[in-house]
Amino acid sequence: MNNRVWTVNFPMMAKVLGWILMMESCFMLVPLATSLYYGEYACARSFFLTLSFSAVLGAVMTFCIHPHHTNMRSREGIMITGLVWVLMSLLGCIPFLLTGVLTSFPDAFFEMMSGFTTTGASVIRDVEIVPKGLLIWRSLTQWIGGMGIILFTLAVVPMLNHSGGLSLFNAEVTGITHDKLRPRVSQTAKSLWMVYIVLTAVLFGLLCLGPMNVFDALCTTLSTTSTGGFSTRNASVMYWNSTYVNLVLTIFMFVCGVNFSLLYKFAKGDVKSLLSNDTLKWYFGFMVLCSVIVGGMFFANKGDTTDSALHTGVQGFFEVISAATSTGFSAVDYESHGSIVAIIIFLVMIFGSCAGSTAGGAKIDRMVLMMKCISNEIYHVMHPNSIEIIRINGRAVTSDAFNKTAAFLSIYMLIIVVCTVVYSAYGVPPFDSLFVSVSMISNVGFGYGFTGINGSFADLSSVSKLVGAAEMLIGRLELFTIIVLFTRGFWKKY
Repeated sequence: MNNRVWTVNFPMMAKVLGWILMMESCFMLVPLATSLYYGEYACARSFFLTLSFSAVLGAVMTFCIHPHHTNMRSREGIMITGLVWVLMSLLGCIPFLLTGVLTSFPDAFFEMMSGFTTTGASVIRDVEIVPKGLLIWRSLTQWIGGMGIILFTLAVVPMLNHSGGLSLFNAEVTGITHDKLRPRVSQTAKSLWMVYIVLTAVLFGLLCLGPMNVFDALCTTLSTTSTGGFSTRNASVMYWNSTYVNLVLTIFMFVCGVNFSLLYKFAKGDVKSLLSNDTLKWYFGFMVLCSVIVGGMFFANKGDTTDSALHTGVQGFFEVISAATSTGFSAVDYESHGSIVAIIIFLVMIFGSCAGSTAGGAKIDRMVLMMKCISNEIYHVMHPNSIEIIRINGRAVTSDAFNKTAAFLSIYMLIIVVCTVVYSAYGVPPFDSLFVSVSMISNVGFGYGFTGINGSFADLSSVSKLVGAAEMLIGRLELFTIIVLFTRGFWKKY
């Protein structure tokens, strides 16, 4: 009789987490240097203390723990992925508490989870008085989280290529399927990060040509390529009121909402894969349709403003693509343009951009699959003896992919409903609660009414902020990676 039992390779898990903590401490050198440059010595001290603690803890975990073996399976990968995002957020929020910019743990944790998950919802009422070190740190957390903390680790720690790297890759990378661009997981991670870095560099150069100063351009770049949405201005992108800025950001938000595997293939000269991709066609068409409607509404409601038709049209595209890609920048007060605009924004937040991008939401890939399945069922009613194969990008879709998509969307909606009830129970009006819930799980960061242009996420109760942080994490890791941790089967011996 086989009496196997499940044992967790905790020493190897601790070693991986140690590497990640040391990386976070390295990233904190950026806000530390920024604080010193601008003479923000109290802020610099808070980052120095935090990164020192993170570096020492990470070094102890990495070099003082010696696993008997380095193999990790999918369960270890799932556990590490969930722990990493929480641990990074816990350490990342310390400088906010030490400087007194945020005085409560729920506020600081919400802010950092919003950063690492690229949600962009903020509890800071006046960001323009916040030290620049903290502002660059907020944007940097989004940039790190945009492509993925685990994916970055796989790119720079080659040993993980042979030690459960694939399980870590599958646990963090979102989407219906995961494409390995290169033979090794670490090579795939490096390829995706290279595309990400190039986009970041190009956008930064373009923004520096506009009305932004270098600091604003850098922070906005980090928040855009990650589709995060943290801004250095209280009025977000509305502060600059620039058609050039809006147009550049719109283009890059759209591009960063495309599957990065496609972008990599395009960069390697494979134009056909990009142009023939079914999901990309739907994404483009859906964005154009919604943007034209919203832009038309903006133009019809502009009243006696002197904005040109071009500026108003760009604002329409900007707002829709910002919501669809879960960036959450605002170029206009969309709440003042009626319920139709709010409903469209609400819908595109749910089915936003492509899987494999830095964007959040349920992903348009799943919408395409469900639409084709519905069409197939309608056809089957009229032709009951026919056998139709559903294809996406020329490949037949398996029943397993459909079942996983149906389960995902069902759980997605259930979480939205449950969290809406929680927010409502703690004083948020019903529709505003629904909007907040969709915004959190889709990692958008838009608010409406209670948390909108005349409100703030700071007005949420402490319980609501912690629930919101959990919802952001669940949405960023696309439900199953977190939910499976709370099932009996995951912890069951075998």
